[in-house]
Amino acid sequence: MKNPLLNTGELGIFALGGLGEVGKNMYIYEIEDQIFVVDAGILFPDEHLLGIDYVIPDYTYLVENQDRIVGLFITHAHEDHIGGIPYLLKKINIPKIYAAGIAVDFIEYKLLEHTDIKAPQIEEYKSYYKYQFKNVELSFIRMNHSIPDMFGFVFRTPQGILFHTGDFKIDFTPVGPSAEFDKLAAIGSEGVLCMMSDSTNAERDELIQSDSKIGKSINELFSRMPGRIIIATFASNMYRIQQIIESSVLNGRKVAVFGRSMERAIEIGMQTGYIKVPKDTIVSNEQFTRLKANEVTILVTGSQGEPLAALSRIANGSHRQVKAMPGDTVIFSSSPIPGNQEGVNRTINKLFRLDVEVITHGPLADTHTSGHGAQQDLKLVLALVKPKMFIPIHGEHRMQKHHRELAIDCGVNPKNILILDNGEVAAITADTIRLAGKVTSGEVYIDGTGIGDIGSTVIKERKLLSEEGLFSVILSINSVTKKLVNEPTIISRGFIYMKGNEEITQSLANEAKKITQAELNKKMYNELNLKQAVIDHLNTKIFELTQRKPLVIPVVVDLKA
Repeated sequence: MKNPLLNTGELGIFALGGLGEVGKNMYIYEIEDQIFVVDAGILFPDEHLLGIDYVIPDYTYLVENQDRIVGLFITHAHEDHIGGIPYLLKKINIPKIYAAGIAVDFIEYKLLEHTDIKAPQIEEYKSYYKYQFKNVELSFIRMNHSIPDMFGFVFRTPQGILFHTGDFKIDFTPVGPSAEFDKLAAIGSEGVLCMMSDSTNAERDELIQSDSKIGKSINELFSRMPGRIIIATFASNMYRIQQIIESSVLNGRKVAVFGRSMERAIEIGMQTGYIKVPKDTIVSNEQFTRLKANEVTILVTGSQGEPLAALSRIANGSHRQVKAMPGDTVIFSSSPIPGNQEGVNRTINKLFRLDVEVITHGPLADTHTSGHGAQQDLKLVLALVKPKMFIPIHGEHRMQKHHRELAIDCGVNPKNILILDNGEVAAITADTIRLAGKVTSGEVYIDGTGIGDIGSTVIKERKLLSEEGLFSVILSINSVTKKLVNEPTIISRGFIYMKGNEEITQSLANEAKKITQAELNKKMYNELNLKQAVIDHLNTKIFELTQRKPLVIPVVVDLKA
């Protein structure tokens, strides 16, 4: 079944996640009635999504059209691009996953944790590979990012070339392999119909530091530290982990590693050759306690203030093996992802209470650089690729708008630029680009093992409970004799303290009694109507008395038997 929004001869481009937000990236290319799914990420929730672990896109469109899916194509191994794969595979039959380098290892590890999934074959591509599908050729361009093996995708279609940049920055002195600028220029000369490009740093008009400069800066910091060094970074940032290990070796330090994701990343890095560790550099958790303070680097997870990560537990004093002490220096080799600032600040405050020196990225020390290009980087790629049409992706709405302005500066016709939201479909021919309509899109919440069984109503109730508390009234009735058997029992949690507020609780009990009797006296008694009447009446009364709106839960016990 072809997409009804597309006319004959048009191809479709849209996102189920990643537009108007930074996270849960999932882009769909519909070419010749085939669906190419690019990335399947998750979004880490901010504090208003109480108790939610992850957010994934709504996969309804893919479920309805899964017979047309040719594969899932992965640009790189960050969680906001691969974290949703297990949840996608639970819902949809994906014929094949295409991934490169360390992304293959990260995906394999991820799928091992979900034993209930029948994983499809993972096809490992390299930058010079080409894949042929029906009237479509897919090839790859290596780009630089904060993780190795990041690739942009080139789709050669009957309408023209489409280029999906993936996440990138321009780094002329990268730690790993260089980006393939020659290939960017080559597709630019050939003529690119439409480019979809990373907008994360489109507002920033500054120079994004090279990763190799950060390595020098970390080395300099290490040479000045007299005591133990505890350093936190993203587990996926292989280059940074390698730099930390090299600086430790140069300064005569052994490395102890804490945090499951960090241990796994180092294992993958060593298998793939991105992390090279001299023999005996990494010490076990028992060995490091026997070393002098200036002989050890402790590499930990928790750079984003995650409550259960190693650094947060060290700051709380609840880590079993590592206790922070005066003389220690904690280095954050990362910057907070939007929404995580509070958690990071909380961790930093707790560390200061322990008399620990804390260094974060700032004017005094380059401990981190972004993996996303700022304005000059974005303009360089626009100038090399010279797309006829342009869709800014991967970023919040204001970032997409800024990126649009950069594209206009680089000569793209404003009429050929579309700023989309998740679900909005761009329909493209060799000469035209239009907004064709919308497919089903949205957010699905993952809470523990449940996928999508928590909707916005539940979140609303959690918010209400956390702010206003709960007020419950237990009513024992006899529906045959139409009488209340006992006085109503009131239970209040997080709303008012019952002792000392007997007057209010008594008056609310009387109100509940009055309304219950009135409902029982009705000709057509119905328990649901009784509960609703109690909720409505008590909501009004409670607000009059206290100016608050707790969650009101009536419990009706019918003793007619």
